[in-house]
Amino acid sequence: MAQAPITLSNFSYTPQNLVVGKVMPVSKGAGTPQVKLSIESARLFELSKDKTLKVKKAAASTPQSQWLEVVLEAAGKQYSFRIVKDEFIKNKVIAHRGAWKNTGAPENSIGALQHAIRLGCTGSEFDVHMSVDSVLFVNHDHDIKGLHIEKTPAAELAEVKLPNGESLPTLEAYLNAGLNQNKTRLILEIKPSAISKERGQALAQKVVEMVQRQQAQGWVDYISFDYAILEKVLELEPSAHVSYLNGEKTPAQLAQDQMYGFDYHQSVVQKNPEWITEAHRLHLTVNVWTVNDPNIMDWLLERNADFITTNEPELLLQKVNSPKAK
Repeated sequence: MAQAPITLSNFSYTPQNLVVGKVMPVSKGAGTPQVKLSIESARLFELSKDKTLKVKKAAASTPQSQWLEVVLEAAGKQYSFRIVKDEFIKNKVIAHRGAWKNTGAPENSIGALQHAIRLGCTGSEFDVHMSVDSVLFVNHDHDIKGLHIEKTPAAELAEVKLPNGESLPTLEAYLNAGLNQNKTRLILEIKPSAISKERGQALAQKVVEMVQRQQAQGWVDYISFDYAILEKVLELEPSAHVSYLNGEKTPAQLAQDQMYGFDYHQSVVQKNPEWITEAHRLHLTVNVWTVNDPNIMDWLLERNADFITTNEPELLLQKVNSPKAK
Protein backbone atom coordinates (compact mmCIF):
# COMPACT_ATOMS: atom_id res chain seq x y z
CA MET A 1 0.00 0.00 0.00
CA ALA A 2 1.48 3.33 -1.07
CA GLN A 3 1.73 6.01 1.59
CA ALA A 4 -0.75 8.82 0.92
CA PRO A 5 1.01 12.21 0.70
CA ILE A 6 -1.69 13.92 2.77
CA THR A 7 -3.41 13.30 6.07
CA LEU A 8 -5.52 15.28 8.54
CA SER A 9 -4.61 16.97 11.80
CA ASN A 10 -7.73 15.43 13.34
CA PHE A 11 -10.31 12.81 12.38
CA SER A 12 -13.38 13.72 14.44
CA TYR A 13 -16.04 16.34 14.94
CA THR A 14 -18.82 17.13 17.40
CA PRO A 15 -22.18 18.81 16.76
CA GLN A 16 -20.84 21.72 18.83
CA ASN A 17 -17.57 21.95 16.87
CA LEU A 18 -17.92 21.09 13.20
CA VAL A 19 -14.29 21.94 12.38
CA VAL A 20 -12.41 18.68 11.83
CA GLY A 21 -8.88 20.01 11.31
CA LYS A 22 -6.45 20.81 8.56
CA VAL A 23 -5.29 18.85 5.56
CA MET A 24 -1.53 18.45 6.03
CA PRO A 25 1.42 16.69 4.38
CA VAL A 26 2.56 13.41 5.86
CA SER A 27 6.27 14.09 5.29
CA LYS A 28 7.92 16.70 7.48
CA GLY A 29 8.88 19.80 5.55
CA ALA A 30 6.85 18.82 2.50
CA GLY A 31 4.39 21.32 1.13
CA THR A 32 0.72 20.38 1.05
CA PRO A 33 -0.35 19.83 -2.56
CA GLN A 34 -3.40 21.54 -3.99
CA VAL A 35 -6.40 19.77 -2.50
CA LYS A 36 -10.11 19.84 -3.25
CA LEU A 37 -13.19 17.95 -2.15
CA SER A 38 -14.69 15.33 -4.43
CA ILE A 39 -18.12 16.22 -5.79
CA GLU A 40 -19.85 13.85 -3.37
CA SER A 41 -17.84 15.07 -0.37
CA ALA A 42 -18.66 18.70 -1.17
CA ARG A 43 -22.23 17.90 -0.14
CA LEU A 44 -21.04 16.96 3.35
CA PHE A 45 -17.94 19.09 3.98
CA GLU A 46 -16.42 22.52 3.42
CA LEU A 47 -12.72 23.03 2.66
CA SER A 48 -11.43 26.56 3.18
CA LYS A 49 -8.49 28.21 1.43
CA ASP A 50 -6.20 27.47 4.37
CA LYS A 51 -7.15 23.74 3.98
CA THR A 52 -9.34 23.60 7.07
CA LEU A 53 -11.93 20.84 6.78
CA LYS A 54 -15.37 21.41 8.30
CA VAL A 55 -18.52 19.29 8.42
CA LYS A 56 -21.60 20.99 7.01
CA LYS A 57 -24.36 21.52 9.53
CA ALA A 58 -26.90 19.44 7.59
CA ALA A 59 -24.48 16.50 7.41
CA ALA A 60 -23.70 16.71 11.13
CA SER A 61 -27.38 16.53 12.02
CA THR A 62 -27.84 13.08 10.46
CA PRO A 63 -28.64 11.03 13.59
CA GLN A 64 -27.69 7.58 12.29
CA SER A 65 -24.19 8.54 11.13
CA GLN A 66 -21.41 7.41 13.49
CA TRP A 67 -18.93 8.66 10.90
CA LEU A 68 -18.79 10.49 7.58
CA GLU A 69 -16.45 9.73 4.69
CA VAL A 70 -14.51 12.55 3.05
CA VAL A 71 -12.74 12.08 -0.28
CA LEU A 72 -9.96 14.55 -1.05
CA GLU A 73 -8.45 14.98 -4.50
CA ALA A 74 -4.73 15.84 -4.65
CA ALA A 75 -2.23 15.52 -7.51
CA GLY A 76 -4.77 13.70 -9.66
CA LYS A 77 -5.54 11.02 -7.05
CA GLN A 78 -8.27 10.53 -4.50
CA TYR A 79 -7.73 9.83 -0.79
CA SER A 80 -10.50 8.74 1.55
CA PHE A 81 -10.80 9.33 5.30
CA ARG A 82 -13.46 8.54 7.88
CA ILE A 83 -14.42 11.43 10.13
CA VAL A 84 -15.92 10.00 13.29
CA LYS A 85 -18.68 11.73 15.24
CA ASP A 86 -16.99 12.16 18.61
CA GLU A 87 -19.33 10.58 21.11
CA PHE A 88 -16.47 8.81 22.88
CA ILE A 89 -17.11 8.32 26.57
CA LYS A 90 -14.98 10.48 28.87
CA ASN A 91 -14.85 8.43 32.09
CA LYS A 92 -11.09 7.62 32.45
CA VAL A 93 -11.66 3.83 32.36
CA ILE A 94 -9.52 1.77 29.98
CA ALA A 95 -10.15 -1.96 30.00
CA HIS A 96 -6.79 -3.75 29.98
CA ARG A 97 -6.85 -6.35 27.15
CA GLY A 98 -10.59 -5.71 27.01
CA ALA A 99 -13.11 -6.54 29.73
CA TRP A 100 -12.24 -10.17 30.43
CA LYS A 101 -11.65 -10.86 34.12
CA ASN A 102 -15.27 -10.60 35.24
CA THR A 103 -16.94 -11.55 31.96
CA GLY A 104 -15.39 -14.88 31.07
CA ALA A 105 -14.13 -13.61 27.71
CA PRO A 106 -10.49 -14.41 26.86
CA GLU A 107 -7.99 -11.56 27.11
CA ASN A 108 -7.51 -9.62 23.86
CA SER A 109 -10.48 -11.36 22.23
CA ILE A 110 -13.09 -9.55 20.19
CA GLY A 111 -15.52 -10.74 22.85
CA ALA A 112 -13.52 -8.87 25.52
CA LEU A 113 -13.58 -5.75 23.34
CA GLN A 114 -17.34 -6.02 22.96
CA HIS A 115 -17.76 -6.37 26.72
CA ALA A 116 -15.67 -3.22 27.26
CA ILE A 117 -17.88 -1.36 24.80
CA ARG A 118 -21.06 -2.60 26.49
CA LEU A 119 -19.73 -1.58 29.89
CA GLY A 120 -19.11 1.94 28.59
CA CYS A 121 -15.32 2.17 28.99
CA THR A 122 -13.59 5.15 27.45
CA GLY A 123 -11.03 2.79 25.91
CA SER A 124 -10.17 -0.86 25.38
CA GLU A 125 -6.50 -1.81 25.21
CA PHE A 126 -5.10 -4.64 23.07
CA ASP A 127 -1.72 -5.91 21.83
CA VAL A 128 -0.45 -6.51 18.29
CA HIS A 129 2.28 -8.80 16.89
CA MET A 130 3.27 -9.74 13.33
CA SER A 131 3.50 -13.27 11.90
CA VAL A 132 6.55 -14.45 9.99
CA ASP A 133 4.75 -13.55 6.75
CA SER A 134 3.75 -10.07 7.96
CA VAL A 135 0.11 -10.61 9.00
CA LEU A 136 -0.95 -8.75 12.16
CA PHE A 137 -2.50 -10.64 15.09
CA VAL A 138 -3.92 -9.54 18.44
CA ASN A 139 -2.40 -11.32 21.45
CA HIS A 140 -0.52 -10.26 24.56
CA ASP A 141 2.40 -12.69 24.68
CA HIS A 142 4.86 -13.40 21.89
CA ASP A 143 3.72 -17.03 22.08
CA ILE A 144 0.32 -18.69 21.95
CA LYS A 145 -0.26 -22.43 22.40
CA GLY A 146 3.42 -23.14 21.83
CA LEU A 147 3.64 -21.03 18.66
CA HIS A 148 5.97 -18.03 18.52
CA ILE A 149 3.86 -15.52 16.59
CA GLU A 150 6.81 -13.83 14.87
CA LYS A 151 8.14 -17.18 13.65
CA THR A 152 4.83 -18.74 12.58
CA PRO A 153 2.94 -18.35 9.27
CA ALA A 154 -0.44 -16.63 9.35
CA ALA A 155 -2.24 -19.71 8.04
CA GLU A 156 -1.10 -21.70 11.08
CA LEU A 157 -1.99 -18.90 13.51
CA ALA A 158 -5.44 -18.61 11.94
CA GLU A 159 -6.13 -22.18 13.12
CA VAL A 160 -5.61 -21.23 16.78
CA LYS A 161 -8.84 -21.11 18.79
CA LEU A 162 -9.36 -19.08 21.94
CA PRO A 163 -11.24 -20.62 24.91
CA ASN A 164 -14.52 -19.00 23.78
CA GLY A 165 -14.23 -20.54 20.31
CA GLU A 166 -13.02 -17.38 18.58
CA SER A 167 -10.13 -17.63 16.18
CA LEU A 168 -7.00 -15.76 17.20
CA PRO A 169 -8.06 -12.31 15.94
CA THR A 170 -6.22 -10.49 13.22
CA LEU A 171 -5.81 -6.76 13.64
CA GLU A 172 -8.07 -6.30 10.63
CA ALA A 173 -10.90 -8.26 12.25
CA TYR A 174 -10.40 -6.50 15.59
CA LEU A 175 -10.54 -3.05 14.00
CA ASN A 176 -13.66 -3.98 12.04
CA ALA A 177 -15.35 -4.92 15.32
CA GLY A 178 -14.28 -1.66 16.95
CA LEU A 179 -15.40 0.55 14.07
CA ASN A 180 -19.03 -0.46 14.55
CA GLN A 181 -19.37 2.09 17.36
CA ASN A 182 -18.09 5.51 18.42
CA LYS A 183 -18.19 5.29 22.24
CA THR A 184 -15.00 3.37 23.15
CA ARG A 185 -11.56 4.19 21.77
CA LEU A 186 -9.18 1.45 20.62
CA ILE A 187 -5.88 1.59 22.52
CA LEU A 188 -3.46 -0.26 20.26
CA GLU A 189 -0.24 -1.49 21.85
CA ILE A 190 2.47 -2.30 19.32
CA LYS A 191 4.60 -4.97 20.97
CA PRO A 192 8.38 -4.64 20.54
CA SER A 193 9.78 -7.39 18.36
CA ALA A 194 11.50 -10.26 20.13
CA ILE A 195 13.68 -10.72 17.04
CA SER A 196 15.08 -7.31 16.11
CA LYS A 197 14.60 -3.55 16.22
CA GLU A 198 14.26 -3.59 12.44
CA ARG A 199 11.36 -6.00 12.66
CA GLY A 200 9.76 -3.69 15.25
CA GLN A 201 9.96 -0.86 12.72
CA ALA A 202 8.37 -3.08 10.06
CA LEU A 203 5.61 -3.99 12.52
CA ALA A 204 4.94 -0.30 13.23
CA GLN A 205 4.68 0.42 9.52
CA LYS A 206 2.32 -2.49 8.91
CA VAL A 207 0.12 -1.46 11.85
CA VAL A 208 -0.21 2.15 10.70
CA GLU A 209 -0.89 1.03 7.14
CA MET A 210 -3.66 -1.26 8.39
CA VAL A 211 -5.23 1.51 10.49
CA GLN A 212 -5.07 3.82 7.47
CA ARG A 213 -6.50 1.17 5.14
CA GLN A 214 -9.40 0.58 7.53
CA GLN A 215 -9.78 4.38 7.91
CA ALA A 216 -9.64 3.88 11.68
CA GLN A 217 -7.48 6.89 12.60
CA GLY A 218 -10.35 8.55 14.49
CA TRP A 219 -10.76 5.54 16.79
CA VAL A 220 -7.16 4.44 17.47
CA ASP A 221 -4.56 5.61 19.99
CA TYR A 222 -1.10 3.98 19.98
CA ILE A 223 1.09 2.85 22.87
CA SER A 224 4.39 0.96 23.01
CA PHE A 225 7.37 0.14 25.22
CA ASP A 226 9.62 0.78 22.19
CA TYR A 227 10.16 4.52 21.74
CA ALA A 228 11.42 4.06 18.17
CA ILE A 229 8.16 2.35 17.29
CA LEU A 230 6.21 5.39 18.46
CA GLU A 231 8.52 7.68 16.50
CA LYS A 232 7.85 5.55 13.42
CA VAL A 233 4.10 5.87 13.96
CA LEU A 234 4.42 9.67 14.08
CA GLU A 235 6.54 9.64 10.94
CA LEU A 236 3.75 7.80 9.10
CA GLU A 237 0.78 9.54 10.77
CA PRO A 238 1.89 12.88 12.25
CA SER A 239 -1.38 13.57 14.07
CA ALA A 240 -1.56 10.14 15.73
CA HIS A 241 -2.06 9.96 19.51
CA VAL A 242 1.00 8.07 20.79
CA SER A 243 1.93 7.43 24.43
CA TYR A 244 5.02 5.80 25.89
CA LEU A 245 4.85 2.88 28.33
CA ASN A 246 8.34 2.28 29.68
CA GLY A 247 8.50 5.00 32.33
CA GLU A 248 12.00 6.49 32.19
CA LYS A 249 11.28 9.62 30.13
CA THR A 250 10.10 12.85 31.76
CA PRO A 251 7.04 14.71 30.55
CA ALA A 252 9.36 17.40 29.13
CA GLN A 253 11.15 14.83 26.98
CA LEU A 254 7.85 13.43 25.73
CA ALA A 255 6.52 16.88 24.89
CA GLN A 256 9.69 17.72 23.00
CA ASP A 257 9.20 14.61 20.85
CA GLN A 258 5.53 15.47 20.22
CA MET A 259 4.12 12.52 22.10
CA TYR A 260 0.46 12.63 23.14
CA GLY A 261 1.20 11.62 26.71
CA PHE A 262 2.66 9.02 29.02
CA ASP A 263 1.17 5.67 29.97
CA TYR A 264 3.32 4.57 32.90
CA HIS A 265 3.15 1.81 35.50
CA GLN A 266 1.54 2.83 38.78
CA SER A 267 4.86 2.45 40.63
CA VAL A 268 6.51 5.02 38.34
CA VAL A 269 3.72 7.54 38.85
CA GLN A 270 3.62 7.01 42.62
CA LYS A 271 7.36 7.63 42.74
CA ASN A 272 7.00 10.77 40.58
CA PRO A 273 3.56 12.21 41.41
CA GLU A 274 4.66 15.65 40.21
CA TRP A 275 4.79 14.25 36.66
CA ILE A 276 0.97 14.32 36.59
CA THR A 277 0.92 18.09 37.09
CA GLU A 278 3.88 18.61 34.77
CA ALA A 279 2.28 16.52 32.03
CA HIS A 280 -0.93 18.51 32.22
CA ARG A 281 1.01 21.78 32.11
CA LEU A 282 2.64 20.54 28.89
CA HIS A 283 -0.74 19.45 27.45
CA LEU A 284 0.13 15.76 27.72
CA THR A 285 -2.29 13.07 28.83
CA VAL A 286 -1.66 10.83 31.85
CA ASN A 287 -2.53 7.13 31.75
CA VAL A 288 -1.50 4.67 34.47
CA TRP A 289 -1.35 0.85 34.27
CA THR A 290 -2.37 -1.76 35.42
CA VAL A 291 -4.35 -0.54 38.42
CA ASN A 292 -6.54 -3.10 40.19
CA ASP A 293 -6.12 -1.86 43.79
CA PRO A 294 -9.07 0.35 44.77
CA ASN A 295 -6.85 2.53 46.98
CA ILE A 296 -4.49 3.32 44.11
CA MET A 297 -7.49 4.02 41.90
CA ASP A 298 -8.64 6.58 44.49
CA TRP A 299 -5.15 8.10 44.70
CA LEU A 300 -5.03 8.59 40.92
CA LEU A 301 -8.58 9.93 40.71
CA GLU A 302 -7.75 12.48 43.41
CA ARG A 303 -4.79 13.64 41.31
CA ASN A 304 -6.86 13.83 38.14
CA ALA A 305 -5.12 11.19 36.04
CA ASP A 306 -6.73 11.31 32.61
CA PHE A 307 -6.96 7.54 32.20
CA ILE A 308 -6.53 4.44 34.36
CA THR A 309 -5.93 1.07 32.73
CA THR A 310 -7.35 -1.79 34.76
CA ASN A 311 -8.38 -5.44 34.80
CA GLU A 312 -11.29 -4.31 36.99
CA PRO A 313 -13.20 -1.87 34.77
CA GLU A 314 -16.46 -2.57 36.59
CA LEU A 315 -14.97 -1.43 39.92
CA LEU A 316 -13.36 1.66 38.43
CA LEU A 317 -16.60 2.58 36.63
CA GLN A 318 -18.39 2.49 39.99
CA LYS A 319 -15.81 4.87 41.41
CA VAL A 320 -15.84 7.40 38.56
CA ASN A 321 -19.63 7.37 38.45
CA SER A 322 -20.06 7.83 42.21
CA PRO A 323 -21.00 11.26 43.63
CA LYS A 324 -17.66 11.35 45.48
CA ALA A 325 -15.75 11.20 42.18
CA LYS A 326 -17.69 14.09 40.65
